[in-house]
Amino acid sequence: MESQKLELILINISGQDHPGVTSALSEILARYDAGILDIGQADIHHTLSLGILIKTEASKSGNIMKELLFKAGELGLNIRFSPVTISEYNEWVGRQGKNRWIITLLGRRLTARQIAAVTAVIAEQGMNIDAIQRLTGRMPLEEEEQPMGKSCVELSVRGTPGDVHAMQEQFMKLSREDEFDISLQEDTLYRRCRRLICFDMDSTLIETEVIDELAVRAGVGDQVKAITERAMRGEIDFNESFRERVALLKGLDESVMRDIAENLPVTEGVERMMQVLKRAGYKTAILSGGFTYFGNYLKQKYGFDYVYANELEIVDGRLTGRHLGDIVDGRRKAELLRLIAQVENVNIAQTIAVGDGANDLPMLSTAGLGIAFHAKPKVKANADQSISTIGLDGVLYFLGFKDSFISEAN
Repeated sequence: MESQKLELILINISGQDHPGVTSALSEILARYDAGILDIGQADIHHTLSLGILIKTEASKSGNIMKELLFKAGELGLNIRFSPVTISEYNEWVGRQGKNRWIITLLGRRLTARQIAAVTAVIAEQGMNIDAIQRLTGRMPLEEEEQPMGKSCVELSVRGTPGDVHAMQEQFMKLSREDEFDISLQEDTLYRRCRRLICFDMDSTLIETEVIDELAVRAGVGDQVKAITERAMRGEIDFNESFRERVALLKGLDESVMRDIAENLPVTEGVERMMQVLKRAGYKTAILSGGFTYFGNYLKQKYGFDYVYANELEIVDGRLTGRHLGDIVDGRRKAELLRLIAQVENVNIAQTIAVGDGANDLPMLSTAGLGIAFHAKPKVKANADQSISTIGLDGVLYFLGFKDSFISEAN
């Protein structure tokens, strides 16, 4: 086919969707042996938007457009034809596969104001939105019918940000001001092939600090809680605070640990998240500055693959106020993440870490994707991604899972 006899035509079809539309139109293209260079379709509330970029011999283009026009009329659709030059097409081809980003908006509900603010930042950076898809199910008209609902949309964006760090900071500022979560990720091969996800335990997988629960039973709750809060804010060294808190537990009966474990307040979304991650083949780990007793309880209940935490020394059925082995602090969490990735033959770029405290920052920065979850201000300020509006299953949307897949895993 000589270039002077080649025509490129962009066909845009819109209207009420019903079965057989794409089949009927593509059958006409097939009859004239037209080549399809690009195709995309979306359906919003039964309204179809279909785009097809074709190449054909100039001698056939008139008949193709005439038949498509008649067929669209029969089907009650609107159709528009736009010529595309070869130079325009070659420029488009040259941009394919380069500098693509995924931006995820997440919250109990999403508003036009939030989407307008995010898309304004995208435009300021000179980037273009290629596609938008909803990852969550359809929302009811009456929001009070679903007070714990979730709303998530994913934007596929092309271009090179003028300043990616400034863009990230703007997004995080918007998320704080407008009460929604946002994730900015480069759309690389590694993003599509995550394989290992490591979680902090206390105030991440569970809605409490276990050491605080133990301290209340030991009658030293206020002292331990004050030390815990200072440590999580990064005001004092974690190892020092850990030894001080454990020492205050001396004499506590071992049976208390079992009672606390059986009544742990598990974070919203943990069970749903774990079902999906296991079905999708992810390896999962608990890397905690808390205690192995409680990590192993969660491992047995939800199917985590690894647990690394601190071991309390118990003699004659009572805590001694000492621990066994090395303390799992922030540095050790990052080391363990690398170690598990090595054992599982996973590139570090394919790993995810989720946590809330200052001692989680090393593993959040080490992982390919670090997510601050309902985190302390210092942690959120130093993390590129955060979730603060919904439960832990929000992680699934940052990984690109749709509710349709999630429902199949339940």
